[in-house]
Amino acid sequence: MTLATLTQKGQVTIPKVIRDSLKLNTGDKVEIFVTDKKETVIRPASPQSIAMIGPTAPFRGGIAHYTTLLFRHLKNRHDVRFFAFKRQYPGWLFPGKTDIDPSLSLFEAPGVERVLDSMNPLTWIATAQKIVRTRCDLVILPWWVSFWAPQFLTILSLVKHRSNAKILFVCHNVVAHESRFFDRVLTRMVLKKGDFFIVHSREDENNLRAMLPGAVIRRQFHPTYDAFNFAMPSETCRKAADVSAPVILFFGFVREYKGLKYLIAAMPEILAKIPATLLIVGEFWKDKAEYLKMIDDLGIGAHVKIVDAYVPNEDVGAYFDAADLVVQPYVSATGSGVVQMAFGFKKPVVATAVGSLPEMVEHGKTGFVIPPGDSSAISDAVIRFFQEDRAAGFCENIKHQQYRFSWDHLVDGIEKMAGASLPAAAPPIL
Repeated sequence: MTLATLTQKGQVTIPKVIRDSLKLNTGDKVEIFVTDKKETVIRPASPQSIAMIGPTAPFRGGIAHYTTLLFRHLKNRHDVRFFAFKRQYPGWLFPGKTDIDPSLSLFEAPGVERVLDSMNPLTWIATAQKIVRTRCDLVILPWWVSFWAPQFLTILSLVKHRSNAKILFVCHNVVAHESRFFDRVLTRMVLKKGDFFIVHSREDENNLRAMLPGAVIRRQFHPTYDAFNFAMPSETCRKAADVSAPVILFFGFVREYKGLKYLIAAMPEILAKIPATLLIVGEFWKDKAEYLKMIDDLGIGAHVKIVDAYVPNEDVGAYFDAADLVVQPYVSATGSGVVQMAFGFKKPVVATAVGSLPEMVEHGKTGFVIPPGDSSAISDAVIRFFQEDRAAGFCENIKHQQYRFSWDHLVDGIEKMAGASLPAAAPPIL
């Protein structure tokens, strides 16, 4: 370890052994920043030029939140231009009530350029031209559904023809939920344009390798959505949500693959041992009547609270702070941002062994991992959590995993993956 002394003016001389190691000369600029692990990193200032494509506010949803937060953290280290959507989906295609975020507190991206209209091919060409003019080293864009195949294929074909930029896909779903044959064909056509790929689950990695043998893939954890953290006392949140402790939370859009019916079916067994409230928070895309009938047939209506709406950013914290335990009873999945939202609020999770969920939730440490489609397994895990009083220990373990679920960790991974396109992060100097 090399030591240096801080002067009264707050200045410090970088020791010669460090200057030599980093190949620094007089007049060179350096970057200094603090990671999520409270380590101070110093390295040669060599920010690269990056172009990003994707959704951000005013559009709602996990992909928009993810892309915006990634932009913010990349911008701390590099020169980044963000070319965002000005129209995402046509109204007739979107299954929810609206794709506009109703939040008063939006996840915003300073300096974003809203240029891409999903239904206007002229804007696809204009977006490609803008990216080419940046002379960027790297283009980063998300992939999650084949609707974006024509737009991205057009943009990337032009960018690769007219520039030397490398293409990095962040794959949230290599193959979309409830996909059809032509979805896979379109997905392969687009992803063939990529030079590098980030995935968040082993399932997505396997799907991508089957689709593109030899692809350069890095699997990293989905970062924590800690930007929602408007912490309030649990009792205050429960009173506002009109629920009584203990509280089990199901959060997010209600779709068939998310397995909510298995959690509802588990409630009678849970209620026989634990006087819990099931709080269901999320917009029902279809078949709400079936869930309501199931709740009524089981006679558990007094123990179930439903908030059928997209939750504004400023209200997200209230529901997680009201909860004791988050349950994700997915039948199928590749990844989920809800686990990372829960971890952002230090809430343990019961999750099924599908997609990346068993990679994110450590069984017996940060929650429980159970088989999918098994109501008895759900009830056993929930009852065990409360009867064995696991909350404090699980929460402490969640705190200890902050770096591997951090945005800095993801940016480090992007830098390492892109190799010659981006500088690798220097080792931290304490």
